[in-house]
Amino acid sequence: MTPLPDTIDVAIVGAGPAGMAAATVLARLGVSVAVLDEGASPGGQIYRGVAATPLKRSTVLGDDYWRGAKLLEEFRSSGAAYFDRSTVWAIQPAADAHAVAISREGMAHALTARRVILATGALERPMPIPGWTLPGVLGAGAAQIALKTSALVPSGKIALAGTGPLLYLLASQYRAAGVAIEVLLDTSTGWRGLSTLPGFLLSPYARKGLALRSTLRGLRIERGVTGLRALGDGRLQRVAWQGGELAVDTLLLHQGVAPNLNLARAIGCVVDWDKERLAFQPRSDRWGESSVGGVFVAGDGAGIVGAEASAAQGRLTALQMAVQLGVMRAGVRDAAAMMVRRQLRGALCGRRFLDRYFRAADDDRIPQGDTIVCRCEEVTAAQINQAVAQGAVGPNQMKAYMRCGMGPCQGRYCGLTVSEMIAAATKRPPQEVGYFRLRSPVKPVTVGELASLPTNDAAHRVVDPA
Repeated sequence: MTPLPDTIDVAIVGAGPAGMAAATVLARLGVSVAVLDEGASPGGQIYRGVAATPLKRSTVLGDDYWRGAKLLEEFRSSGAAYFDRSTVWAIQPAADAHAVAISREGMAHALTARRVILATGALERPMPIPGWTLPGVLGAGAAQIALKTSALVPSGKIALAGTGPLLYLLASQYRAAGVAIEVLLDTSTGWRGLSTLPGFLLSPYARKGLALRSTLRGLRIERGVTGLRALGDGRLQRVAWQGGELAVDTLLLHQGVAPNLNLARAIGCVVDWDKERLAFQPRSDRWGESSVGGVFVAGDGAGIVGAEASAAQGRLTALQMAVQLGVMRAGVRDAAAMMVRRQLRGALCGRRFLDRYFRAADDDRIPQGDTIVCRCEEVTAAQINQAVAQGAVGPNQMKAYMRCGMGPCQGRYCGLTVSEMIAAATKRPPQEVGYFRLRSPVKPVTVGELASLPTNDAAHRVVDPA
């Protein structure tokens, strides 16, 4: 196992498209780079398993997936140091010397980095419908990860439900793998995207969408689905919706993705509410620098943009860092950035249509009654609404009434839902309601790992930031 360094020019958290692209640019300029990744191999969520997927037929995952192989090859040949199975659980920022705490192989380490890039990617947006916690119900994104990394698919009768391009992509991949799907239940509110349709038709997304639809001929697709719920005694047995019901063994839910915010919030990055994408995202400038100096955000962790745009954002952050670190002149940066920004504009063309067309429905985002919201602590929608009625005006005040957001996931799966529920109940915008205030460690750390921290300056700053 390659030992982690004590000091580095740039620490990059995440080896998805943004992290790999940024590392490649910086390493080729002679900047020392450490890419810290929780995965067993580079690729992130989008290109997960691209280095060693066990799928015997490459056509199952489609051409877009295999574009990650070129990005991976460039990254591996750049000289950037890659550390797999490395969980970053704390970052203590300071002027030009950020302390980064990592757990790896059961041991903790702390290093000092002059700059940090958060390329933490996205999480599946929660879809808290009645029965979503039953065994047999899981996220479509999780199912796709199992397909990419282990060539595993559910058995029995399968239904897909929700909204978003991933739902249709997974259906296509399953069919290519020979997996039968009973029904695709589409909850999209598509009429919202009509005003942006002309721009979408000129984008590469339109061609990809038509090609994808052609692979789904003969699949039962129910559109305009409302009242979605999972039913069963002890485990999933049926999926029901307004006007229909079907016996199934597995229900795969999806209604888009949202930025993975926990590390950015724990560092102190300001986040803003994106009205189009219905999610919080870190505030940043045109180069990706956050409200915390020297800490940059890129890729889907900075706002959902997709794989190609994420890679372009990673390159832009790298160019700005190269100037800040003194290895590139501003004029050279600007010349290089012109081409990257053209690539970024091309990759983003048509995104507004997708964001609006696949907008998650209010009823599927803001639950009521006995529906579980916080899975870790089993807090229901009714309990949250009761806490609001008693005076909880924001997610952090909610913690004084119950343990919502205080479980092992630290609000990753309920944070958006809680903020939107409070906003709806108090008739305030989500930006005013805010998001969970987070503290390090942002991932579970054992006492043994803490005890193994070295006695260097970075470790001291992480443990005792004051």
